[in-house]
Amino acid sequence: MNLPNKLTVLRACLVPVFMVVLLLEVIPLKIACLVGAVVFALTSLTDMLDGKIARKHNLVTDFGKFMDPLADKVMVICSLLAIMVRLDYLADVLVWVTAIVVFRELAVTSLRLVAAGKAGKVIAAAFLGKLKTVTQIVCILCMLLEPVIFPESWTIFSQYHVLSYVTMAAMTVMTLWSGLDYMRKYWAFLD
Repeated sequence: MNLPNKLTVLRACLVPVFMVVLLLEVIPLKIACLVGAVVFALTSLTDMLDGKIARKHNLVTDFGKFMDPLADKVMVICSLLAIMVRLDYLADVLVWVTAIVVFRELAVTSLRLVAAGKAGKVIAAAFLGKLKTVTQIVCILCMLLEPVIFPESWTIFSQYHVLSYVTMAAMTVMTLWSGLDYMRKYWAFLD
């Protein structure tokens, strides 16, 4: 358990903290969203740091290559579910977006497991996968911060949630694109 792997495990452990903060109804919505955004941002920061430290100090491990994307998936999926419950005004669209994210993540993780089992090959995150993660992080932060930052008088943002929907669209496109890219690259392992 080197430092990058500890950061990955820490990221997975912060997910329940995020969910508790966001889902406790006794915490007012704006405070829950703000604290949730801070916890989520810190969690996302560990994602960036673990990879940089691992590459810089030659601490890349198969555990890290496998666990890092898995921790990302847990972080993103649980965050989307918690947001769907607490920010119910986004739920009609977010439920479909979350289903796409979950399906993609399960498909790519399954492909990774097959590749690891058949060829002993651990598939590291590709560039499109990393870009997908960035769009997911940006989307989640926008959904959390939009009700905090924009006052009720800013109707287009406070009533129509434009920022949330635009970033959801970007996240959905990147999720599908990166998933198709993984399938194309590693389809041979399924034969």
